[in-house]
Amino acid sequence: MGIFALANGLAQDGRLSPAEHIEWRAGNDWYEAAFTDPTTVDPSIYDRAINPTATAWFKVSATHLTDRLQRYLDILQTHGVACVRVESVNPGRIIYEDTDQVVVVTDTAQVVD
Repeated sequence: MGIFALANGLAQDGRLSPAEHIEWRAGNDWYEAAFTDPTTVDPSIYDRAINPTATAWFKVSATHLTDRLQRYLDILQTHGVACVRVESVNPGRIIYEDTDQVVVVTDTAQVVD
């Protein structure tokens, strides 16, 4: 599961403090404006019946996006949600790509959560 899904889960469960909620919301708003949501290009991209293992990865070149992830990591750590940064030269079969990211699917035998 990705960093945004983990943080969004905390927010949806009402587990964020008021200050964390403000930071999370501001962060999500910034990211929504900063790069393309793949579902606006292909609404079925994350449909679990079609692409059950679809996962988004930022490209290494998208430092303007990855440099801002630390606050999400801080919130997750505060709430005891373990996560690690993962990089891969071959994260899976690309089903969507733009200048900042790819969405890939993997063989279910390769999926690690």
